[in-house]
Amino acid sequence: MEAKTDRPRWMTLLAFAIIYFVWGSTFLAIRIGVQEVPPFLLAAMRFLVAGLVLYGWMIARGERAPNGRQWMSVFLLASLIFAVDYGLLFWAEQRVPSGIAAVMLATIPAFMALSEIIFLRTQKLTFRLALALLIGIAGVAVLMSHSLNLGGAPVDTAGAVALIVAATSWSVSSVLSRKLPLPASKVMSSGAQMLAGGVLLALTAAALGEFRGFRLQSVSRGAWLSLLYLIVAGSIIGFTAYVWLIHHESPTKVGTYAYVNPVVAVLVGHFLGGETLGLRTVLGTLFVLLSVLVITTTRVKKPVSTLVMEETG
Repeated sequence: MEAKTDRPRWMTLLAFAIIYFVWGSTFLAIRIGVQEVPPFLLAAMRFLVAGLVLYGWMIARGERAPNGRQWMSVFLLASLIFAVDYGLLFWAEQRVPSGIAAVMLATIPAFMALSEIIFLRTQKLTFRLALALLIGIAGVAVLMSHSLNLGGAPVDTAGAVALIVAATSWSVSSVLSRKLPLPASKVMSSGAQMLAGGVLLALTAAALGEFRGFRLQSVSRGAWLSLLYLIVAGSIIGFTAYVWLIHHESPTKVGTYAYVNPVVAVLVGHFLGGETLGLRTVLGTLFVLLSVLVITTTRVKKPVSTLVMEETG
């Protein structure tokens, strides 16, 4: 896809800045929020509001609502993306620094490659891919290892496992999204998925007893501001910038956010959140990003639309 030339350069730069830096900073906003609001409830608040805004906006513009089959697909994907992936991310950030959480989720392309090899058969397990997968595994091992003397505490095991399950869930949903009937409009599809995901997260929060003992008045202004940032900047503005970019820039350029977000999250977590930035974090991040770079630049057997995460953090 060739970029159009009849638009101001600053609009392109602003849109890239949003998906690079805003999405990268949402991981710290999540960590701030889950210190005071139960994780699944916080995630439910975020995606219910964002989903209502996006879905309502599309309905107001005359976009057709999903039909019955499409709603079934929407709820299936929402259960994997929001209830599992984002739910576990919010839960894990009670135990794992925000920067490390972003790095762990950067392994999504590795799980996607495995899904394509096993299910779609659009990739073969070549030496290049196998090496990239091993590098990614090595990065995760560095972050989790209790035996390597690299400074800084290893990642909490339960939190790390939750993030790996989250990354796996996203990769499975990515494979399914190519086969399931969904609305043609990306904004409508994502708005519906966020709305459905918010409902599922609220039900999960209720099942886990997160509503019991929770008092709105006990939440600080900082936690509310972090939620507002996640809804407005992370979900609504961030997704709008993403949709605009994929209509004006190549998927390869837009997909570079996958390399930038973890770095931004690590730096924001360190300088604004006081998170440790030691040799362990640096090495683990480098290994994971190298793995992502190799995997995402590996040619597939036949053309497959490049999947760019519709939202992150």
